[in-house]
Amino acid sequence: MPERTRATSGSPFEEQFGFCRAVRVGNRIMVAGTGPIEDDGSTTPGDASAQAERCCDLILAAIEGLGGEAEDVVRTRMFLTDPADQEAVGAVHAIYFGAAIPAATMVGAAWLCRPEWKVEIEAEAIIDP
Repeated sequence: MPERTRATSGSPFEEQFGFCRAVRVGNRIMVAGTGPIEDDGSTTPGDASAQAERCCDLILAAIEGLGGEAEDVVRTRMFLTDPADQEAVGAVHAIYFGAAIPAATMVGAAWLCRPEWKVEIEAEAIIDP
């Protein structure tokens, strides 16, 4: 079995719920659902666009920490609590991952881990050998 390497982000949910931000197995990196959480555990203030930027920053930090880059992203999933935010979140997604052209899903969610979260994003990357 290939070695597993993990990346953490310091989110209080990681310890509380027993997960890490991302796991690399071989040349694959799987990034957990990533909410707009700041280093101090607070929620990123602002609209869905600002929150999506924070999610993407955390995702890229995890991928880069495990030896990948934005261009290695092959799949993303975006969870929104308000369908009116799809244009704003989609525009942020295009800035961060548009060059990779990943398979992407955007779905509505009744709720996320914190009531003030408007978006949560997860990603998968494959690093070419």
